[in-house]
Amino acid sequence: MIKVTKLNGSTVWINALHIEAVEETPDTYITLFSGKKIIVLEKAPEVIRLISEYVQSVGAIAGTIKLQSTEGQS
Repeated sequence: MIKVTKLNGSTVWINALHIEAVEETPDTYITLFSGKKIIVLEKAPEVIRLISEYVQSVGAIAGTIKLQSTEGQS
């Protein structure tokens, strides 16, 4: 989960694995796979950094890299 701040100042925790897109226009919109959009105070690069840190912390990237590196080996 990543912690972000809604426009009204309240904190919300979002499952980073459910995020489909992050866009800044100039407000930052987080779009979930469900289609729900959340507007947050953090800028897009900060949200992307939080997502990246979360994914690395749960090992999702490491597992994918390991799987790719072992493909094709006999």
